[in-house]
Amino acid sequence: MSTVIITGANGNLGLVVTDHLLSAGYRVIAITGSGGAGKLPDHPGLILKEADLGDEQKTTALVTSLTDHYPDIAAAVLLVGGFAVGALQQTSDIMLESMIRMNFHTAFHMVRPLFSFFETRKEGGQFILIGSRPALDAREGTAFFAYSLSKAMVVKLAGFVNAEGWRKNITASVIVPATIDTPANRKAMPEADFTRWVSPIHIAEAIAFCMSDAGRNVQDNILFIGKPS
Repeated sequence: MSTVIITGANGNLGLVVTDHLLSAGYRVIAITGSGGAGKLPDHPGLILKEADLGDEQKTTALVTSLTDHYPDIAAAVLLVGGFAVGALQQTSDIMLESMIRMNFHTAFHMVRPLFSFFETRKEGGQFILIGSRPALDAREGTAFFAYSLSKAMVVKLAGFVNAEGWRKNITASVIVPATIDTPANRKAMPEADFTRWVSPIHIAEAIAFCMSDAGRNVQDNILFIGKPS
């Protein structure tokens, strides 16, 4: 198995994805941020790095260092993100910039230098990003405009990667989950129907599929996981 980068590895979803890919035999470079939802496992295949992916120069330097030390990096699973409520008329520049920084910039700052690295590999490389239904259907995202717009940028980023990378064996897939069943979401929405939510392990399994030989040959690079609300 090759090496994979996971950003947001100490978040609710990241913890599950990291553990699942380690169990599948990948060497995982886990990039964490401040805070987090728990502790990553003690595993010989785990490499820990802490970074602010909102900082362009520091992220580029980190990627350069990682690719120099681990030339078998074949994929990046980009899980960093945030959420905010507010319709268009309630959205300020500050809120919009915050969502774009958390959801788009943290992905873009990884994609750009890694794309250049993947161009040097005959095997190419792969990006897996997290989208959202409101990013694909504006009618579902009117109550959280800034979040929906920033996630739409993530989906478009994947599209541009595929458009530019298809001759170079560089691909991007977007996982679009229903509401993820995490302790934080249950606390925030205690009256919701949790049976319609998607388990983090199912997202982890979908990511593993995307990284498989079969998954990389799927033509439709947007995968919906879970039941829509």
